[in-house]
Amino acid sequence: MSKVPETVAAVVIPLTWSNWVLPRLGLGVRGRTAANAAFATGYGATFHGSPNWFSAKGFRYGAVAAALVSAGYGVALAIPSVRSKLHEFDDRGPEVSPAEWIAVHIPIGTVYSEELIFRATLDPLLDNTFGTRAGSVLGALTFGLWHVHPARAAGDGIPVTVAATAAGGVALGRLRRRTGSATAPALLHLAVNVGGAVAPRIARLLGTSAKP
Repeated sequence: MSKVPETVAAVVIPLTWSNWVLPRLGLGVRGRTAANAAFATGYGATFHGSPNWFSAKGFRYGAVAAALVSAGYGVALAIPSVRSKLHEFDDRGPEVSPAEWIAVHIPIGTVYSEELIFRATLDPLLDNTFGTRAGSVLGALTFGLWHVHPARAAGDGIPVTVAATAAGGVALGRLRRRTGSATAPALLHLAVNVGGAVAPRIARLLGTSAKP
């Protein structure tokens, strides 16, 4: 149980960063991306994270998961009623161009940072300290709580956001445990977030082109 204080610190530090420190820095999108990436890198080094980015197994599993998500977005866009709902989604990258948001801020500011913090570093610590079952729950809950301030800033419902991201954390954590690599959850995470940014734009384009 000597690892408990270190593990508790590993839980508290990212929550403090995301919900208190980072918002008070007053940074724009680019600054937040750089700050998150720097924080994640330092956090991973401090708590001995092991992302195993170059795992072939992680890449295979992640590629399949990402392909399934991409196919799901494709199906959604093909169904008019669902496409009309996607059309209504807000643009979450208003300060930068869509290309920059998708090519830089999602992969670095979100996917790299969160997968290094949670799947590569925190989840293994929790598993080693409390066991895999408790570690899975605690890791997913911490991932959900990481999103409290971002949800508030975006005007989203906090309980719904925490629940949804915690559920996502369970799935991402399972991929990491299955493959021993953060690459698999990172590719899935990337597909979900990029699809979430691209699909509404495609839906709007299709809606516009369908008008007489």
